[in-house]
Amino acid sequence: MGSNGSSSRPRKPLIGLTAYGERAAFGVWDLAAVLLPRTYTDQIVAAGALPVLLPPLVESADAVERLDAVVLTGGPDVAPHRYGADPLPTTGAPRPERDAAELAVLARALELGKPVLAVCRGMQILNTGLGGTLEQHVPDVVGHTGHNPAPGVFGTTTITLDPDTVVGTALGPAVAGRCHHHQAISRLAEGLVVTGRAGDGTIEAVEHSGTTFVVGVQWHPEQDDPRLFTALAAAASPSRTRETA
Repeated sequence: MGSNGSSSRPRKPLIGLTAYGERAAFGVWDLAAVLLPRTYTDQIVAAGALPVLLPPLVESADAVERLDAVVLTGGPDVAPHRYGADPLPTTGAPRPERDAAELAVLARALELGKPVLAVCRGMQILNTGLGGTLEQHVPDVVGHTGHNPAPGVFGTTTITLDPDTVVGTALGPAVAGRCHHHQAISRLAEGLVVTGRAGDGTIEAVEHSGTTFVVGVQWHPEQDDPRLFTALAAAASPSRTRETA
């Protein structure tokens, strides 16, 4: 410790992850909970950063300025009214609180220039928040269920990536993504560019033009691929050192 009371050890990036608000059973309890699959937090820790869970409250946006980056995580369908559509019978029950919270978190992160990694539902929030629309049931468009083979089962989708992008630099020209989605981007939002597609044409990766690191992927890299989380942590690394009491 130096004479000014500060340590020379670099401060680990603080990365906020949006969380579910669901009823959950654990131990002797069955009650409303804020939760997130541990695969996300394990990837953040393995990348050398510290995870901070953001509950599905609009007030979570107030925490963004204290964070170094944000992950918009996977989850249930975005409410169709958010992009001016009526729900189809195949569309899941909305989570209005979570939609509102994540759109607020995204808006604040973009305003402050924070790195963002948007995963599955998160990529759909990214596109919706910027004015795009969603395809509510991908099998109706592509004619198969390979992106979401069964409840609780991940499919594997080969995705061709633009090598001259953040995602292409991190992953190379192609990736076998673990997918579990029945919705996807329909009309691309202004400011986003497509950086990866599945063989059936489904948009699987996007980036926000003019920013250093705002990346959306439709698959689930938290399941088995640390590289995007490593890239996010590198983009989020603060230059300042940890202040100690």
